Amino acid sequence: MPAPSPNGQPAPGQQWFASEAGQALVHSEIPLIRRALRDRPAPPWAWFAPCPVDAGDCGRGACLVAGEGAWEGAVRCGLPLPFATESLSTVVLQHAPSVAGPVEELLDECARVLVDGGKLHLLVLNPLSPYRLRWQGAGLSAGEPLTWRRRLRRAGLEPDPVSQGVGPVWKVQAREETRSGPGLAAAYVVAAHKRVAPLTPAAASAHRIRLQHGLSTG
Repeated sequence: MPAPSPNGQPAPGQQWFASEAGQALVHSEIPLIRRALRDRPAPPWAWFAPCPVDAGDCGRGACLVAGEGAWEGAVRCGLPLPFATESLSTVVLQHAPSVAGPVEELLDECARVLVDGGKLHLLVLNPLSPYRLRWQGAGLSAGEPLTWRRRLRRAGLEPDPVSQGVGPVWKVQAREETRSGPGLAAAYVVAAHKRVAPLTPAAASAHRIRLQHGLSTG
């Protein structure tokens, strides 16, 4: 969950995303996120954001914002997440690694709540971007795609081989187009699917019987 600050104020990382430089990045990412949510409109989705955002017309879902020691929105929660197992089609973690502290348990929870074949979109700050000077000293974390792919696999998710760069490079101005690979973009997104559990021999046999029955009655 988001880490509480000692004085009860938003943590420095959360404050940065509310700044002009942070908002330029957040607004760069929103079109990409909305497309991801519309791509799989059912079952519902969950979007974990570092600051208040507008989900727009993206179907049923919950948008939760990093708050004082918890995620806040339609529900106020920490971990474990208040969603049933295999109940969500899409989960978006928008810079959760930067504002939520250790993320291994959060990734495990995302894998739990996703349906088989469901998709996680993980947006992370790019340590190679010149834009890193904008967040320097704000207590934010950045990481390389390879590191995050390993973490996603450990959580039972299968990451796409190529990430997409998004956001400004240096100028504080929203830049909505995505690029193949992180490049010098301020951030990048790694998409990962929940692995579909293989059928056991008994389940496979029952599945074949159902198919045969369906064919015989057609």
